[in-house]
Amino acid sequence: MDYQQAGTGSARITLTRVQAISIGFVITLGVAAAAAEPRFAGWLLISTQAGFLTLAAWRLGLIAVQASAPKAASSAGWRHEDWPRYTIVAALYHEAQILPHLVERLDAIDYPRDRLQGFLALEADDHATIAAASQLKLPDWLSVLVVPPGTPKTKPRALNYALARATGDFLTIYDAEDDPDPLQLKEAAMKFRDEGDALACVQAPLRIRSRQKNSPHPLLDRQFAAEYAALFEITLPAMTRLGLPFPLGGTSNHFRVSVLRALGGWDSWNVTEDADLGFRIWRSGFRLGVISRPTYETPPGPVRLWLPQRTRWLKGYLQTLAVHTRWTEGMGWRGWAALILTIGAGLGSAAVHAGCMAWVAVVCLMSAMDRQLPSLSVLGWAVLIVGVAAAWITKHRGARIAGTPYGLLDMAASLPYWFLLSLAFIHAAVRLALEPHRWDKTPHQDHVEPIIVADAYPDAGRAAA
Repeated sequence: MDYQQAGTGSARITLTRVQAISIGFVITLGVAAAAAEPRFAGWLLISTQAGFLTLAAWRLGLIAVQASAPKAASSAGWRHEDWPRYTIVAALYHEAQILPHLVERLDAIDYPRDRLQGFLALEADDHATIAAASQLKLPDWLSVLVVPPGTPKTKPRALNYALARATGDFLTIYDAEDDPDPLQLKEAAMKFRDEGDALACVQAPLRIRSRQKNSPHPLLDRQFAAEYAALFEITLPAMTRLGLPFPLGGTSNHFRVSVLRALGGWDSWNVTEDADLGFRIWRSGFRLGVISRPTYETPPGPVRLWLPQRTRWLKGYLQTLAVHTRWTEGMGWRGWAALILTIGAGLGSAAVHAGCMAWVAVVCLMSAMDRQLPSLSVLGWAVLIVGVAAAWITKHRGARIAGTPYGLLDMAASLPYWFLLSLAFIHAAVRLALEPHRWDKTPHQDHVEPIIVADAYPDAGRAAA
């Protein structure tokens, strides 16, 4: 069944009537029960603490599962005619400055040129980027595709327009600031061949590199890089080994075109269409995988740019959670577990970070004034210590694999950073109610030579290319 066509499987509807009534009933019942029976509030607190303790244990378990990054197979035995046709799509909006650098990076991809098709999908009203593209000498396989005006004006709508014109057996998407490993397409093609038709999509790791040696906001950039490292170097490879679905990244995911079309492409109304599509692939009986050749990106920059991007991500997570809790077909216990431990945990953590940390700070301050030790329960101390430690260890391990710095100062800086996540969650909830389908555009900078620290896992693919 095509749930997008049925309506309930699209984020065009934020909440169905049943969902809205159910949420209102649960909130009303919870408040009334807590007011009538104080022990209920205590039980609710203990349940929440136990949930976050379980989440911390899950994160530590993922480190044990993820032993190392997947190793790319050799393409030495592949003949020219063995390589499948590949379509590359970059959906861009207001990216005139960075466009020349993107074209240069795409042209560096090591793949048979007569097997490539590429689109720069540009919005019809983006005259500056269209003009910039017309002045560039594009590779023979890469062309400009102007997306006609329509609603909603989102990245997934542009991707669907390009998908309808794709002739490749496989398709991948890149963002304006992306710098993909030249051998990434070849690794993905070999992965699809080795894993068989059940594999519908593979995700390449995204790695963050600072724009310049002396960033004006290094702590924020490094927190962002550590988050990416924990997700793409630890969480996704481990979930793949466990046979679980996961939310895709917004770029560098490689699809089997026949499956992507059968699913109806991306949900144009979901502002994190990547997260939604990962679970729709799973529901349809297909698998997700990961590869090792990375794509390098730059961090969003200062808080004024970071906040709108994170707000959009969390708003899209709320949309995705709402969509995928409307029916049960195809999920199974693995699907529900993965949805809760990724989308649900991300939203829950962002929602409570600031409140929990403020409460701990007040308890510690009052205890210091009374010259006593903080009077937290055993479970409270366990959640605090194990939760923070699990986050730090996961980020440190992921950063080591990705070759990005993450030390004691970064661990300390993560505490105020988590306050920002709660601020972004509040923004996301408000924006979901007022402007559910508005796409908050993140501007990209035109610095073309990012700096990266020495990597313990050398990138042989770029050297070879």
